[in-house]
Amino acid sequence: MALKRITLATLIFTLLGSIFALCVLGFKIPWAIPLTPILTFSSFIFSILHSSQIEGWIKTLFFVVLVVAAGLFFESLGVATGLVYGPYHYTDQLGPKFLGLVPFLIPVAWTFMMYPSMVIAKALTPTRWGLFQRGFTIAALSGVIMTAWDVVMDPMMVLGGNWVWEVKGAYFGVPLQNFWGWWLTTFVAVGLFQMITRKMPVKTPLIPDRWAVWMYVMTGTTSFATCLIVGLHGPALAGLFAMLPWMAMGLIKTAKGEKGN
Repeated sequence: MALKRITLATLIFTLLGSIFALCVLGFKIPWAIPLTPILTFSSFIFSILHSSQIEGWIKTLFFVVLVVAAGLFFESLGVATGLVYGPYHYTDQLGPKFLGLVPFLIPVAWTFMMYPSMVIAKALTPTRWGLFQRGFTIAALSGVIMTAWDVVMDPMMVLGGNWVWEVKGAYFGVPLQNFWGWWLTTFVAVGLFQMITRKMPVKTPLIPDRWAVWMYVMTGTTSFATCLIVGLHGPALAGLFAMLPWMAMGLIKTAKGEKGN
């Protein structure tokens, strides 16, 4: 019960922090402390705590390790070669970098958004399907749900000076290849997780899986609002159409009961 309350507290903290960040941006409030790392880590902690009560601690550890490893591998390969996402590089704005290429904050962000994307995908995938078919579908669908966030997030983060595209991409300056890279990274991480843990015991959920969906909704909504505030109306609208169906279906499918599906 205590862990459940702590998990809810981290979700509420992230929500209030996100609202405060929007106020700082919208009303140009002087604020010296970077909010992005704080909100990223609070979201990361929420995802870990939530997963531990849905999947169990062993599966949660597998998930975090796989996502961090996949994120660092594909991102490092992408920055070094221009493959996967297209030619880009990170600025120093997001802090220290792994091998001088990818900020350590990036795999943390991959984890906190890939987890609710997987929760939504699992809710939408029929439980009667076989292990391979269900696992493959969850991985592929997680990639689509995760990539929908990048539709609104990427132009916003570029404008904020967090990374730089070295080519002029077709989507508000972002190469279309980037979205394939996002899908691939998520598909590999979630696919490996589904494959490795497919025969592990299924834990009785101790917490509503809907809370993870609310993290997806909250992050997406904050991204929409940020884009509108900074004048990125096109990405805001595109992101709304990309994420809204998954938000709605996720909330609908997790509406039954207090402890998940």
